[in-house]
This record gives sequence, structure tokens and C-alpha cells, in this order.
Amino acid sequence: MRAAFIAVCMGVLLSVAACGDKGADSGQMLLSPANSSFENTDVTGIDYAKDFSLTDHNGKRHTLSDFKGKVVVAFFGYTQCPDVCPTTMAEMAGVLKQLGPDADRVQVLFITIDPERDTQEFLAKYVPSFDPRFLGLRGDSAETAKVAKDFKVFYQKVPGKEAGSYTMDHTAGSYVFDPKGRVRLFLRNGKGPEPVIHDVKLLLAGA
Repeated sequence: MRAAFIAVCMGVLLSVAACGDKGADSGQMLLSPANSSFENTDVTGIDYAKDFSLTDHNGKRHTLSDFKGKVVVAFFGYTQCPDVCPTTMAEMAGVLKQLGPDADRVQVLFITIDPERDTQEFLAKYVPSFDPRFLGLRGDSAETAKVAKDFKVFYQKVPGKEAGSYTMDHTAGSYVFDPKGRVRLFLRNGKGPEPVIHDVKLLLAGA
């Protein structure tokens, strides 16, 4: 039992991006994959990242259950991120393109960790620019803190060189839910689209 507990504790370590002028550092979760057929980190059975209640860039409130029947990819970022966030979004746009008709069964969510600057209107311009099927989600400061805590996502402001300016350090990776709404995978930043396509197809097939 003690060994199992230690293994679970080790598994909560997430990759963190420093979204500043110096670019991004990426790490990885330390969970061993439970299903060796997945190419990304298998987190099936973790007792967090269960749900959210946030407003999309069209003004509609959403919870995870609204996307039942689809594979959901949830990424936490912010629109003024200079590197990791736009790269991840562009990569997911490429994933959907390569999935062809199966892309209609996938929902990509961009959850902002910077609601102070990422208004609904700003998200409405930024998120669909990568793919019109993507949804940007936001909450107020308290809601953002709650969902980040629930998903064990780290974020914090980093003061910039000019007064009032800042960037955000944050977890650099995405959670993936299967069509039944169960969290299944953690996608490490920077692995490319092929492992994502492989695993999404497995989840769509009922893995």
C-alpha cells in the first residue's frame, strides 16, 4: 500500500512552461502508463480533473458533461503567451485536420488562466483563429483558481520589465477525456501531433 501511495504522489508532477521572453521549458508527468497501447501518459483513474463550470467565448456556460460522446482535450493557457500556447493550439488544429471526419467527435478547449486580460471578446477572436471548432473557456478569478486547483494546474504571474506588464508561468500540457467523460491521458508539451492522433483514435474506438 505504501509503495502504491508513493507512486501516486510522484504522478502528480506536471510539466510547467515559463511563458516569458526566454521561451518555454517542458517536463513530464511521472506516471507509468497503465495502458501500454497509449503513446501519451495514461492517467486513467486519477482522483482529480473531474469537471469544471466555465463560460465559453460565445457566452454559454459549460460543464464537462456537455461534451459527452466526444473526446475532449483541455489545455490551460493564456492568449498573450508567446510560445507554448499558440504552438499547442496550432498543433491541435493540425491533429483535427489529420483526423478527417473523426474530428467532429473531438472537442478542444482552451481554458484561460489569465481572466484579467482574456475577456470573452478577446477569447472569441483568439481561440477560433486556430480552428473554428475550438472553444475558449473562462471564469472570474475565483473560478479560475478553483478549476486550476481541481485539475492540479499551476499558474502564477511573472512581472514584466514595464510597470503593469506580466507573463504567466503555467502547466504546459493537456488533459484528455474519453467520450464517457473520464479523464484518460495527459499530453506532454512538444511531443508532436502523431502520438495525439494515435491515442485519440484509440479513445474514439472505445479504448
